[in-house]
Amino acid sequence: MIQADLNVILPEIVLSVYAMLALLAAVYTAKDELAGLLTWITAGVFAALAFYIATSGGTTVTAFGGMFIDDGFARFAKVMILLSAAAVLAMSQGYLAARGLLKFEYPLLIALATVGMMMMVSAGDLMALYMGLELQSLALYVVAALRRDSVKSTEAGLKYFVLGALSSGLLLYGASLVYGFAGTTQFAGVILAASGETSLGLLFGLVFLISGLAFKVSAVPFHMWTPDVYEGSPTPVTAFFATAPKVAAMALFARVLHDAFGGVTGDWQQIIALLSVLSMFLGAVAAIGQTNIKRLMAYSSIAHMGYALMGLASGTVFGVQAMLLYMAIYVTMNVGTFAFIMSMSKDGAPVVSIDSLHLYSRREPGKALAMLFLLFSLAGVPPFLGFFGKLYVLRAAVEGDLVWLAVAGVIASVIGAFYYLRIVFYMYFGQETDEALDRGGSPILYGFLMASAAVMLIGVVNFFGIETVAEAAAATLVN
Repeated sequence: MIQADLNVILPEIVLSVYAMLALLAAVYTAKDELAGLLTWITAGVFAALAFYIATSGGTTVTAFGGMFIDDGFARFAKVMILLSAAAVLAMSQGYLAARGLLKFEYPLLIALATVGMMMMVSAGDLMALYMGLELQSLALYVVAALRRDSVKSTEAGLKYFVLGALSSGLLLYGASLVYGFAGTTQFAGVILAASGETSLGLLFGLVFLISGLAFKVSAVPFHMWTPDVYEGSPTPVTAFFATAPKVAAMALFARVLHDAFGGVTGDWQQIIALLSVLSMFLGAVAAIGQTNIKRLMAYSSIAHMGYALMGLASGTVFGVQAMLLYMAIYVTMNVGTFAFIMSMSKDGAPVVSIDSLHLYSRREPGKALAMLFLLFSLAGVPPFLGFFGKLYVLRAAVEGDLVWLAVAGVIASVIGAFYYLRIVFYMYFGQETDEALDRGGSPILYGFLMASAAVMLIGVVNFFGIETVAEAAAATLVN
């Protein structure tokens, strides 16, 4: 029995053992001199595990008495998490090394956070959920404050820690209420208690659980940490925050709502719809006045999580499929966009001001065109892939009888398009400036930027086949 359970969690065991062995190796050897090599090896381990998960297993199995679930939904989310984490590590190695920020702890903390994320998306129990969530969060609190000589980075880490602790408290209180009224911490038992006439205490527990999870996806009104943490953290860390943890938190959101509270869809649907519409509009409006591109991407992230929540609010299989597709497209767009942001420098120093992009297309026409593709896709302009991502979640909302939410989504998308198109305007029709950015840059960053832009255009043909995989993954979650 134990052997079968261990086989189910083999990828998590491999990644955990690798992180611990690498930590020992680094401590007893040259430490930071190994940091660059460790970063590449960790990225390779992520990619190998993603390949293993994608090609193995086709059934739904549980381990440790139902605490851990390995199904199509979890595997889809894990592949997304591992590939985005690998991409961010590959992009960040040169950037951090050039600025003296590459410590051996960085790739190992990312690896441990990733183990937590993999645990989150497979959680079948409130205790497993919390264990995964905290392992991810504690590692991320540290990497947010990686730049120790920067007041902003220290502030980012402290804010993230304090507000993260508050959200964990809300989540734990909700979990204790659910346990008290359901008599079990297992999702399979909770869904039996949360069917038909649901007790008021159980619904209160659900509301607190949603509040704790909404913090992790930066949904309004639990978004207040996002702009400051995105701005203060080193850019590669910000790129990580914007990708893998968002996928994990959104997948965990779907897991809790459908596996534990699938019998009371009407009770949580209105809460998720409210979080969705608030996130879309605050993200769209608040980003308009931003001059720092990292803060702009923070508000962009808040808005995009609103669109993903729209798919979740529908409460249907198609809604979960739309959410998974949206997250896959969102992660790809963000990897490319942050590759561009990391390449923004003046005399070797990083630049984050949007004003520095005036007439950028004259100096770097290729990179400007790739960024145009990504910005148009983020704005949801056809025929780019981002448009079809939004189309899917809008369709899910309409099919879930949330027409008003779909209409609100369209309006928010039109408002949000302004700040993406403003950057395009600066790059192609801006004014002459003395703050011209450096030419060239890292070929790795250039490669990720071009690859992401190409996906936004070519992926329209057949979504690279992930549409069918997402449909199968959603079907395993929503019975």
